[in-house]
Amino acid sequence: MEGCGAAAAPGPEGPSGEGSVPALCQTSAAGPVPEVLQAAARRKAAKKKKKEAAVAIPRGRPKSGRVWKDPGRKRFSLMVQDKPLRTSWERKLKERQEKKLVRDLVRQLQEAKQREREEKKRRREENLRRRLENERKAEIVQVIRNPMKLKRAKKKQLRRVEKRDTLAMLQKAPVRCRAAAE
Repeated sequence: MEGCGAAAAPGPEGPSGEGSVPALCQTSAAGPVPEVLQAAARRKAAKKKKKEAAVAIPRGRPKSGRVWKDPGRKRFSLMVQDKPLRTSWERKLKERQEKKLVRDLVRQLQEAKQREREEKKRRREENLRRRLENERKAEIVQVIRNPMKLKRAKKKQLRRVEKRDTLAMLQKAPVRCRAAAE
């Protein structure tokens, strides 16, 4: 190479990481150092390939309009991918069982809540029915056999009058009288 010799001063490393010029031209009794020359030759070949690859594929203007951006070097499929995180079969079974237990517990709680609601509703209806029956039993009933009495009654009295099925009362009343008479 030109510039090799005693006059060349060692300089800083270049942008590509190459050593100084004297380092490339070092010689020994047997000749030039083969490792350093091989590395330099490889770097030159790599640069040449890059230029050829860039020249070989003519690229138009990118759709995004960012002409200064480099196209991606690698495809996604060529990237080295890590193994996905996997759980063992026993752990999966254990998690399934836990989920099933949680679901069963939730279902049981919901059923219990639903049963309580239905029981409360049933008790409320029962209490209302019983209250009505008790009110009916406690009523003072006077059977009106003569409808003319209703015609003569005042408005205030008519408001208190309610229709009832009196057949059962009529049947019960004579039985009591007979039992009391005997």
